[in-house]
Amino acid sequence: MRRAHDVTIIGAGIIGLLSALELAQTGRTILILERHRAAMEASWAGGGIISPLYPWRYAPAITALATFSQTVFPDLIGSLFRTTGIDSEFLQNGMLVTATSESVEALAWGSGLQQLVSEISIDEASTLEPEVCLHKKALWMPKIASVRTPRLGQALRQACINHPLITLEEDASVSLEGTVVDPVVYVEGRRRNTLVVVLAAGAWTGGLLDALTTNCPIKPMKGQMLLFSVCNLVSRIVLSDGRYAIPRLDGRVVFGSTLEDVGFARTPDRAAFESLHQSALEMIPSLKDVAIEAQWSGFRPGSPKGIPWIGPVSERLWVNSGHFRNGVVLAPASARLLADLITGRSPIVDPNAYQPKDMR
Repeated sequence: MRRAHDVTIIGAGIIGLLSALELAQTGRTILILERHRAAMEASWAGGGIISPLYPWRYAPAITALATFSQTVFPDLIGSLFRTTGIDSEFLQNGMLVTATSESVEALAWGSGLQQLVSEISIDEASTLEPEVCLHKKALWMPKIASVRTPRLGQALRQACINHPLITLEEDASVSLEGTVVDPVVYVEGRRRNTLVVVLAAGAWTGGLLDALTTNCPIKPMKGQMLLFSVCNLVSRIVLSDGRYAIPRLDGRVVFGSTLEDVGFARTPDRAAFESLHQSALEMIPSLKDVAIEAQWSGFRPGSPKGIPWIGPVSERLWVNSGHFRNGVVLAPASARLLADLITGRSPIVDPNAYQPKDMR
C-alpha cells in the first residue's frame, strides 16, 4: 500500500487543482486523482468569463463567492505566470450586455458592490464595440474580465506538479467504496490511504457517490461552443439574449453556448452549430465572413439553483462541486472556502448556503 496522504482530491479540473494548492499552503500533503488529463473537461471547454452571466439573477450565495474571486483573480493569474511561465491571458476589458430589459434589476444589484454596472446609450455602446448590432440601450460592466481557460488549466496543472506537497496522478481509474462516514479510495483496484477525501469531479460527482448509495443531484449539463478565426471584431465580452462572444488576445472570438440536459452525450451536433452560428451573426454581422475553426462540447456540473456544494458530507468525505455555469469565476473562492472549513479557519463567507445537506 502506498503512503498515506492527508487529503485525496478526486478530480483535477480548475476546482480540484486550486483546492489542492490552497490546502497545500496549510502544510497538508495532497494526492490529486484524475480519470484523464488534468483540466481537460469542463475547465478546458468553458469560455472563461470572470463573472456569472446576468449576475443579478443569481442568489446572494453566488454573488458572495464571485465577488471574492474577482478580487483575487489578477494576483492569482500573475502568480501562476511567474511560477509556471504559462500566460492564462487575463483580459479585463469589461462586458457589454445588450438586448436586455433588466436594467432596473441590474442597477439595483450593482448598487454598493465593487462591480460597477451602468446603463449606456446605443451611441456609447457602438463606440465601445462598433461591430455589435444594437437596438436599444445597453448595460456596461467595465471591471469584468476573462481568461483563456485551457491555458489557466495548464498553469494550475504545472503549479501542482511543481509543488512539493502535491502529487498528481492522471489517467487514473478511480472508484469509491465503503460508506460516507468511512470512504475508501481505490485506483486501478488498489486501495489508497488518506485521511480526507474531497470530491471535485464536476459532472461526474454523482456517479462516484452512487457507490456509497448516496443521492446526489449534481448532473451533467452539456454546453457547445464555436471558435471563430482571427478577426479582431470585438475587444470586450458581449452578452446578448443568453449568448456571448469572448475575444482572445490573438484576435479569435469564442462564441457560446448551448445548455442541454442530455447526459454524457459528448458529440457536437449540427443543430447546435446552426443555432450558435445564427446567434453569432445576429450579434456581430461581420462574422459571416470569418471562418469557424472549431466546435466543441463540455459537461457543466449542474446543481439546484446553480449553488455549489462546498463542505462535509462526513468528517472524512467532502465535496467541492456543482458550480454549474460558474466554475471558473467561483473557483478561487470555492477552493479558499473549502480549505477554511477543512482546517478550521474563519471562512471567507458564510458557508451554510453551500453545505451538502441533502446528502446526509
